Amino acid sequence: MMRKIAVYGKGGIGKSTLTSNLAAALATLGKKVIQIGCDPKADSTINLLGGRPLQSVMGYMREFDAEPSSLEEISARGFGGVLCIETGGPTPGLGCAGRGIIATFNLLEDLELFEREQPDVVLYDVLGDVVCGGFAAPIREGYAEDVLIVTSGEKMALYAANNIATAVENFADRGYAKVRGVLLNRRNVPREEEKVRAFAEAHQLPVLADIPRSDAISEAEERGMTVVEAAPEDPVSQAFFALAREIVQEKAEG
Repeated sequence: MMRKIAVYGKGGIGKSTLTSNLAAALATLGKKVIQIGCDPKADSTINLLGGRPLQSVMGYMREFDAEPSSLEEISARGFGGVLCIETGGPTPGLGCAGRGIIATFNLLEDLELFEREQPDVVLYDVLGDVVCGGFAAPIREGYAEDVLIVTSGEKMALYAANNIATAVENFADRGYAKVRGVLLNRRNVPREEEKVRAFAEAHQLPVLADIPRSDAISEAEERGMTVVEAAPEDPVSQAFFALAREIVQEKAEG
């Protein structure tokens, strides 16, 4: 059974780092993974691809004034065989990035991405704390079943996390995605764990991962790699493997 997970959180909180390291950890555990970056910056998958940017779906459509006719034109295989796709966005100031996500999802359906790939896990890395329009598509349109919220103990990160949790709860009676848990991405602010656990408890959510602040992550990213690839024995990599095993276990039990 395919597991479809959307990762949300405040802009700049480290969603792409966490998502790509989770993808790398799942792939190392032998899972077939697709990662779809849902952000106009189109940089979600860059550290799975050796630091090489990927042609985004919206970028392809702008450049060729046509829809791609094959998955190969808008995807690339990264570390561990992870299939990487970026939605991209419109030319800045012209058009709606959320609409780009919807257009990409419709295109991937037409290209029969999931039927062809038969992945174990699909990860959507979604822009910032925006849960309206196209950015809510992973939650609302049935693409994702589970939401993971990334936060630190910083005030604005928790504010965004609360907005996301509330938005997803508002969809609950429609059979849409559910928040499965919180990922604590530490920024080493005072009483960080206490604040994040209080937020999680207020929404009756588990804290599924506690990712330490680590120079190993930035050192790996300087080399265009995830820390899971560059330093699999590092404690921060072990935290990602623990999260990956939790997700695999949940899937097996589900």
